[in-house]
Amino acid sequence: MTATTISDPRPASPPLPGAFLSNPDPTKLYMSASCPELKAESEISSSSEEEDDDDEEGSDGERFFSETLAEEHDEAAFSMDPPPHAEEVEEAQEEDCVSAVEIGVQNIDSDTSARRKLQWKFKGLTLWLELEEFDNDITDAISHFSSKHSSPFIPRSHTTAIYGMEHLSREEASRRLRGVREAISGGVWPKFGRPTGVTSDIAEEGKPGQVCSIAWSELTLATSEEHERALDELYRLFYDDDCDDVGGCSEDSSTSSGASNSTPTSVPSRHRPWKPHNSIAYDNPETNALSLLDTITYMSQHPSLLGRERRVEAISLWSTEGKMEEWICIDRVRFW
Repeated sequence: MTATTISDPRPASPPLPGAFLSNPDPTKLYMSASCPELKAESEISSSSEEEDDDDEEGSDGERFFSETLAEEHDEAAFSMDPPPHAEEVEEAQEEDCVSAVEIGVQNIDSDTSARRKLQWKFKGLTLWLELEEFDNDITDAISHFSSKHSSPFIPRSHTTAIYGMEHLSREEASRRLRGVREAISGGVWPKFGRPTGVTSDIAEEGKPGQVCSIAWSELTLATSEEHERALDELYRLFYDDDCDDVGGCSEDSSTSSGASNSTPTSVPSRHRPWKPHNSIAYDNPETNALSLLDTITYMSQHPSLLGRERRVEAISLWSTEGKMEEWICIDRVRFW
């Protein structure tokens, strides 16, 4: 079987109107030009050159980052509930998948049926990382923006790891998911550091490199060597025929799905480095009511969103075939 390549189009989108704060300390606002779910990543401006070019005409937009907000919560305690027994984990999976669709709906103060529907049709099977929350802070943010703008409601807070798999049946994908703790080094997904900022943008199908039409706002996250390794191991688990749900991947399987001289032919290459994010709001481009300034203001009022490191609580398998309201949670495995 020949290797496939997952492309990573990253065109420059036209600049969106900037949002400015009265406090000059948060100096960087950023808008990325990526399609969030299709690439499971967001653009992160990391070079000093990009920072110096913030105010130049034609820049891709602006990103918000505030060390002040982050430092305020450095000393806050993490929730460290004892991990459930393995038997409890397996018994909870089916129930959790039902609550995954309902968990946020219970926190919304208006009828979701009156909200706009996301019109883009997605595809395939998708793997989501579910991040630790503090007092339900991310889910509350999702509920807030959907309620405030009557915009599409994201069924569960998530960071996409792999999107749109079409080579596996639901049953086979679920079988492989049960081997994820054996396949990933250390048995857990590495912790994410504090978000590097807030991103909002619009992608439109038909523009160079853009393959979906969607508006979104997100918490922009950063990768690490540990995250890259874990994502490689996840790709191997779901694409390599030498991997199974009991022993994970064989020792002679590739440790890097991007290495041309050792990549199994069934494992697609991926864009490196991974650029993860956790979306907090979606909308259609033509009815987009999301505001970067509104998002920044909410973050300043709920500083745990930018001020906390987060463990990955679970990984879940979803059918993302069709429109968002058709998405179905198939299975879930908890890491702790």
